[in-house]
Amino acid sequence: MFSKVPTVALMAVVIASVRVQAETHIVSFTNNCGYGTPYLWGPDGALYSTGETVEFDGEAQGLIAYLQTGGCGNDGEGCTLVEATLINGASSADISLIPPHEFSVTSGFGYYDGCDNTGADCTYNGCPDAFYQPDQTWVQVGCSADNVNLAITFCD
Repeated sequence: MFSKVPTVALMAVVIASVRVQAETHIVSFTNNCGYGTPYLWGPDGALYSTGETVEFDGEAQGLIAYLQTGGCGNDGEGCTLVEATLINGASSADISLIPPHEFSVTSGFGYYDGCDNTGADCTYNGCPDAFYQPDQTWVQVGCSADNVNLAITFCD
């Protein structure tokens, strides 16, 4: 017959280890343009950042970022857009110039604390690392690392 005390102790250890391994992601910005404000929006229409570093406790899905220069719509229309989803084992980011988005400033991103030196830059209108049509999925940059972070840079 099993004792309840060891079972309760085992459950406490399992719960504690799950908490220690909780998923977190950081999105940080560098604006080298000398003008504009970096914006980071979530899929729920929440403005998560106006240039400040943001830490997400858990998955960060459906993020969009752009440099608000006065000519961008609330969804980044008219500007270069960085899209990202950060999920342990299945993160993905890309640069979108799918209309109504268009090249506005040099924009790029890179993963860190996992998948280091992996990312994309768009330094001119027509850059090959951006989406121009929705079916150009090869420009997405994936990362399978847990708790990976994302640095977004404007005018790099």
